[in-house]
Amino acid sequence: MRLLMVEDDLRIAAPLRAVLGRHGIDVSHACTGEEALDALTGDVDVILLDLNLPDHDGFEVCARIRRFSEVPVIMVTARADIRSRVHGLNLGADDYVTKPYDIAELLARIHAVSRRARHEPRPETVPAAVPATATAPAGNAAPTGGLVVDAAARRVTVDGTEVVLTRKEFDLLALLAARPGVVFRREQIMSEVWRTSWAGSGRTLEVHVASLRAKLGTPRLVETVRGVGYRLVPDA
Repeated sequence: MRLLMVEDDLRIAAPLRAVLGRHGIDVSHACTGEEALDALTGDVDVILLDLNLPDHDGFEVCARIRRFSEVPVIMVTARADIRSRVHGLNLGADDYVTKPYDIAELLARIHAVSRRARHEPRPETVPAAVPATATAPAGNAAPTGGLVVDAAARRVTVDGTEVVLTRKEFDLLALLAARPGVVFRREQIMSEVWRTSWAGSGRTLEVHVASLRAKLGTPRLVETVRGVGYRLVPDA
């Protein structure tokens, strides 16, 4: 695996690079956002992106990366507030890890996003157009009302207005929309959408659900079933 570490603090970068190297990861290092953008080629499998960089904010760097690349990005930062998490994921980050972190957790997340990237796009079994409030006519791209998830075009509309989602937000919504009203267990969602059963990823799921609700404009459309998981409410 080839990893690009974007970290300006050498006291963090040097030992982390050594540890990752001992686990078979080939690490290249950039100290600034511009260095990271210059170093980003098709040979990079995962990016570890710090947010506090000397030239650009890490959020800006992530947004610029997403303009031309789908390489998995893990934001690694001391910013632990939910607003920063949601903002980072909305910009296209695949995961968000707060400092200080356990190296075993970081390694697990690196391998998880790498596995998911190798198996994209997901999911493939959702019908081409799945409305939450009505049955889609055969061959119809999108009804004019309600929620419509077009898996073929990876496009979502609400009452005819397109909603822009990140890759994982779309995959999560498409999974729930495939069976409206059915409760999907957290473990099942992590397996289907994130392709991992690792319990430590639960926070990532919660952040994605919160962001999805905000973008759809109807928070109760995605319902939390306490102690179990989530479902799409057909009549919301």
